[in-house]
Amino acid sequence: MKRTFLWKLCIIVATGLVAFFYLLHALTLKTEESMSMIAKADRAELTQWRIKSEQLYMANNIQALNAWLAQLMTEESTWASVASFRAIHLAGEPIDKDIVGTYHFGRSIEWKIHLYFSANPVMELPFEHSNASLLIKLPSRMRPGTYWATTKFLLQVLIPMGVLAVLSVLLYQHIITPLRKLDSATSAFSRGNFKVRLGRYLGKRNDEFAHLAATFDQMAAKIGELIASQRQLIADLSHELRTPLTRLDIAVESFDVDDAQIHLARIARESAQIRKLVEDSLTLAWLENEKPVLKRENVDLVDLLDVLVEDARFEFPDRRIIFDPPANAIVQNSCHRALCPAVENVIRNALRYTPVGKHVQITLTQQSELYCIQIQDQGPGIPEVFLEKVFEPFFRVDNARLAENDSFGLGLALAKRHLASVGASISAHNPSTGGLLVTIMIPICQM
Repeated sequence: MKRTFLWKLCIIVATGLVAFFYLLHALTLKTEESMSMIAKADRAELTQWRIKSEQLYMANNIQALNAWLAQLMTEESTWASVASFRAIHLAGEPIDKDIVGTYHFGRSIEWKIHLYFSANPVMELPFEHSNASLLIKLPSRMRPGTYWATTKFLLQVLIPMGVLAVLSVLLYQHIITPLRKLDSATSAFSRGNFKVRLGRYLGKRNDEFAHLAATFDQMAAKIGELIASQRQLIADLSHELRTPLTRLDIAVESFDVDDAQIHLARIARESAQIRKLVEDSLTLAWLENEKPVLKRENVDLVDLLDVLVEDARFEFPDRRIIFDPPANAIVQNSCHRALCPAVENVIRNALRYTPVGKHVQITLTQQSELYCIQIQDQGPGIPEVFLEKVFEPFFRVDNARLAENDSFGLGLALAKRHLASVGASISAHNPSTGGLLVTIMIPICQM
């Protein structure tokens, strides 16, 4: 059995979870980065402070600069200063001017602010026309990442939990839906609804559940056929037994010592009829409900037909049988016990419906990979609408076709099922010359 659902589940869960957590990680980093930047309005305000302090510094008004810085520190509850950086060469190679320009007292307002540090960083805003800078400890109101802890909890806990919960529900529904259908179907089946099927409820699924549904449908169809067949067999058998049992009761009730031999012969005949009916019914039920294990062997159809024709001529001496067999017709890997009763039933059936003095024509020919046995009687034939039904158990066309024989309508049904067990087929049609022509097609080599 293909593990389609297993591989589908592995691919979806593995790739889905990896992709989801990768995207979630990327979103977390992006969110953290965006929340680490000082707000645009705050950067503009810091820039204005830098411009103000630079104006006072360039005017050489240190007293006013100190007063303004003191006021700023009081209002913002922070620390601020104006300072300049000068690199003094002490040893080694002279300091490159480009290198000197990379050293800072604090962070640029364009840089990210670490959200995991508790202390506010010192920001450096270099003057445009001097090597001095405004240094200020970032006011708490300007510190970014106020809601970072909540956002981080949302991104790393709540969203994954929600997505995984939704995924679990979808996966549960995907699994439980066919199981509910199976439970509903089995419940309906247990209540006697043998027509219930699962396949149509699963759509185009092609996984283990579809395989389970197909198996259930096959089981339901088989059991339904078996139960329907058994019920029909019981009903038909009960119906067919009424006539011989009634005749048997009449024979017993009218038993007369003076005519004992006549009554005993009638009772024996009716008893044999009942026994044959029961045996044929059981054989039919076995062929329909079980797959018979046949002994495979080579069968010469010529020898088989010769024996059957000889027996039929003895049983029906008032009818002629015309049979011109070929030298031989070997069927490989077939079964004599299946072919013999099937062909015999057809021959006996043809002779029953052939009037006295008339004949039955039997031919045996080869057609490609098949042997064809054709048996034509000179009876009343069968209406076209009933040509398929004659192979159903207990089916009889009408009283004209009965010809006052003891048939129960099981002969052709048994023949069809015997032949099917060896891969052969049987059909019937009305030839233009009259009567009924039964054709049996037998594979030369049964696989």
